[in-house]
Amino acid sequence: MLENKLGITNAIELAKEEEKITKIKAMELFQTKKIDTFEVGTFKGLAQIHKYLFEDIYAFVGKIRTENISKGNFRFASAMYLEEALEKIDNMPQSNFDEIIEKYIEMNIAHPFREGNGRSTRIWLDRILKKEIHQVVDWSKVDKEDYLLAMERSPIKNTEIKLLLKSALTDKVEDREVYMKGIDASYHYEGYSVYKTEDLVSE
Repeated sequence: MLENKLGITNAIELAKEEEKITKIKAMELFQTKKIDTFEVGTFKGLAQIHKYLFEDIYAFVGKIRTENISKGNFRFASAMYLEEALEKIDNMPQSNFDEIIEKYIEMNIAHPFREGNGRSTRIWLDRILKKEIHQVVDWSKVDKEDYLLAMERSPIKNTEIKLLLKSALTDKVEDREVYMKGIDASYHYEGYSVYKTEDLVSE
């Protein structure tokens, strides 16, 4: 289990607290428009999102990992070449939907942080889509299993993830409900579904 600032030693308890705290922080990003001050489409911008979400829980927030990590049978980019990979991603074009998703796939392969990559990177992706094509993904319309399988296959064949995300695009880029449901869906992909964002922000 990851060392944390909360002093929690039980993995289930840590997951619950992490979900609660970071969902509240994710809504703060949206409601205060703090997210609009972050860079768009760069590792720096992603690190800003990651730091904001997780700074109350982990000491390594916003920092490039120094260890190799994997998920299931998939091994993410080697820590040794991570900085070089992130520089290349920063320089990838992002002027249309296809380019943006290709950039997103590469950032997912990089997986630059020890924890919280998927949740941070999906917010990062929506920021690029919003800026470049004035749309975002309505993640509540993207099935968990379909998404995870498509992302797993995306380094070899990216048509699946492109079709999946394209069919879930919306022009409701400032819609609070779309954002909230999207956060819940994004967390659900990673196995976090104890709290509903709506309930947390209305407490």
